[in-house]
Amino acid sequence: MKSLGDSYEQWAAHWLEQKGLQIVSRNYRCKLGEIDLIACDRGQLVFVEVRARSISRYARAPESVDQRKQDKLRRTALHYLLQRYQTTAVHCRFDVVAIEPRQSPDNPAVRWIRSAF
Repeated sequence: MKSLGDSYEQWAAHWLEQKGLQIVSRNYRCKLGEIDLIACDRGQLVFVEVRARSISRYARAPESVDQRKQDKLRRTALHYLLQRYQTTAVHCRFDVVAIEPRQSPDNPAVRWIRSAF
């Protein structure tokens, strides 16, 4: 379901841009992992994990970003900072955009968790 995930990431990027963030990278990949979106929010670098759930009997979207996933995102973000800025002294945060479809797929419920971890 990679194409469905891609569409949610595209939707989240557009949604965040409407909220005033500037998307600077999508799907940053390295040997350590992947970061869905990297954005700038008033001078702060934001690493964004996009999560979507269509079946509510499994863990809700925000809860699916467990400790293991957080550690992987931190390591990948460190790699990005060292590659892009040659330093880790950059003010940044980790956000989660959780998308859970409602009755209408065109109007999903969105939960934006700033500084999620």
